This record gives sequence, C-alpha cells and structure tokens, in this order.
Amino acid sequence: MTQFVAFSLSLRQLYHTGRLSQYLLLLACVAAVVGLFASRALVALSPIVGFLAAAAQPELASRLRGCARLRTVLIMGLLYLFWLLSLVYTSELAIWRHEVYRKLPLLAVPLAFAVAVPLSARQRYGVGLLYVGLATALALGTLGRYLLNPAEANYEISIGHNVPAITGIFHIHFSIMLALAFFFALLMRRSPLATAAIRWGLLACAVALCLIMHVLAYRTGLLVLYGMLLIDAVLLILLQRRFVLGSILLVVLTVLPPVAYFTLAPIQHRVSVSLDDLNQYKSGRDINDYSMAKRFAAWETAIIIAREHPLLGVGPADVDAAMINQYEYQDFGLQPRNWVMTHNQYLEALVGGGIVGLTLWLLVLFGPLVQPALRQNPYVVHFLLMMAIANLVDSLLQMQIGFNMFVFLYGFLVVAAERQARLSASLPPRLRPIG
Repeated sequence: MTQFVAFSLSLRQLYHTGRLSQYLLLLACVAAVVGLFASRALVALSPIVGFLAAAAQPELASRLRGCARLRTVLIMGLLYLFWLLSLVYTSELAIWRHEVYRKLPLLAVPLAFAVAVPLSARQRYGVGLLYVGLATALALGTLGRYLLNPAEANYEISIGHNVPAITGIFHIHFSIMLALAFFFALLMRRSPLATAAIRWGLLACAVALCLIMHVLAYRTGLLVLYGMLLIDAVLLILLQRRFVLGSILLVVLTVLPPVAYFTLAPIQHRVSVSLDDLNQYKSGRDINDYSMAKRFAAWETAIIIAREHPLLGVGPADVDAAMINQYEYQDFGLQPRNWVMTHNQYLEALVGGGIVGLTLWLLVLFGPLVQPALRQNPYVVHFLLMMAIANLVDSLLQMQIGFNMFVFLYGFLVVAAERQARLSASLPPRLRPIG
C-alpha cells in the first residue's frame, strides 16, 4: 500500500512538473522512428502515445489556445477537414470512412508537438541519432543482402526490380528515408551537442548511406538526393553568397554521376532500363512490363480526369475508381493488373480535390517556408524540399508507411520549429536563444 501511494505521488509530481508529458512525447518519437524502419505496430501506436503526451500537459488549456495560432497545425487541420467535407460529393463511402480514420494522425501528431511539453535539445538530438543510426544499419544490412548474390541482384535491377530492404520496407519509401538520413547526418554534425566522436560517426553514416544508395541504385532516393544537393548549391551561391562552397558542390554534382555510372554495374543497369522505359512509352509499344512507362501512362490518365473536374476534383476517396474508369476508356495497351494509380502526390491532390485540394497540399508543403524562422531552419528546409521532390514521382500519402513518415517528420521538425520560434519571439530579447 505504501509503495502504491509513493508511486501515485511520484506520478503526480511528474505530471505537475511536465516531465510526464515530455517523457510520453519522447516515447512516441522513439516508437515512430523504430516503427518506420521495423514495425508497423509501433508506428500505429505512436500517435496514440503522442495524444496522451498532449493530454498530460499540465498547462493544457493555455497550450491549446497557443496551438490555434500555429499555422502549420491549422493547415494540416484544414487538409483533414477538406477530406472530411468531401463526404458531400464522394461516391466511395466505404473508402471515405476508412480514409477519414486512417488520416486522423494529421490532427493527432501536429497536436502532440504543438501542445505537449517539448523535448529538450538533447532529447531531440537523441531521436535524430536514432533515426540516422537505424537508417544506416538497415542500409548496411540491405547491402549485405545484395553482396550475397550480386549477379542475381544486378539481373533484377536490369529488369526494373529493386533489392528489397531487409525489413520489408517498400523500396521507394526506404530510399527516401535513406536520403533524409544522409542530410540529417550532415546537418547534425554542426550541432553543439555533437562531440568529436559523434561528428566522425555521423560523417561515416553519411558516406555509407550515399555509397549504398548508389550500389543499390534506388532511383527515387537518388533523384531526391541529387535534387536536394542541386538546390543546396543554388542556395549557397545565390542566397548565402558562399561561392566557393557552392561551386565545389556543383563540381561534385557534375563529376559524381558519371563516376558512379562507369564504376557501378547497378547504376548502368538502372539507367539502361530507365531509357528503355522512356523509349517504349514514346514509341507506343507494349509497356506492361515497364515501370516508368506505366507511370507516364498514369500521369496522362490523371491529367485527363483533373481537366474534367477542375475545382473540387472527383473526391479524395474516389481517385482510384476514377483512374480505373478512365483506363477502361483508354488503357494504353495495359492489362488491368498493370493499371497503376497516380504515382504523383500533386496529381493525387488535383484529381481528388481539384484546385482547392492541390492548393491545400501546396500550403502544407511550402507554407512554412513563408515564415522567416522556419525558412532559416535547415532541417525544415531540407525536409520540405525533399518531400516536394519525392512527391513528383510518387503518391507518398497513399501507402501507410509514406503517410506515417511524412506526418511524423512534419510534426517533429516543422510544427516543433514553429512552436519554438513563436515562443522565442514572445520572450524579451535578453532571454531569447542565440542562433
């Protein structure tokens, strides 16, 4: 009985000091990171724990009022509200009900990072190290799978397939997560919390991730990697006036792709199969076994539908049905099993929500960059721009892992950064953090 009373008092003390809320938020972040790489169950539990972290905030009422002033939280809420209101014109009620439930993290996750007691700098850094460490470990494990039988792996790549991640993560999302980990590793080396050993370790992780992405020839990940490096070079030269560093990066971008092509068989195979895809589509030949060509056909199909429903689209829940109906009219010679969906998040938003839906999605992606404090945060900038590039070639929110990845990192990086910026702006100048 005495032990129970002591535990109750300790729990009450944790609640009133805000530690309970903070520890729950930390647990939610750890579960999300581990879940993204290894366990769907942990990913599903993470938003629930985050919601509990927000509920355990001792200053809940005032934090909820402050939450209403965060633009990043509001725009995510508007996106969810639009999906909710699409009930009035959707034809796929069962899918609409499922999607409304599945997309609840759009509300829960930003709420957690906006309301719960925020993580300390060390805790956030620890979560970042966990992300980079797990990404590197899984990349090395997947490389090991490739090296067990490189001839077979190269053959699979030569016919448009990919070496699967050792934990079964879909290769598109896995490659994007590796690209994110590469940039996070380089950015985290700048932190004052990084000791010499951590800086060297992060550099080793970045080098390993870059090399492995090239060896495994993940097309989407490499597109995101090179696209972000090019943007970094332009930003360094035009905005920061760091001409030498920017020029060096441009030279690297000029030299690295041909070096990778002439030294790595997987890159040669990937380039060859991509060119075959393009030629097959342009010449009007059979594209049933050509990944990129099927994607081009999907984009053309989506654009036709979007033109017919420009303002509000067909309804977010009706996108797949509309695509199938259009394929039945114009199938590009594809068999029904090869009728792929939009494979482009912008087109997905446009087909499902029209101009209104696309505008909301663009506000989610680029709206934070209007705020100076977020525009100056390198983590926020890299995450949003890399997601913007990835959205060109895949509908990231349609698969659960892509949806969870985006929503968690949006909350962890973007919402938390806006909250911190507003808190700093409300403090007297002498109490504001430097940098």
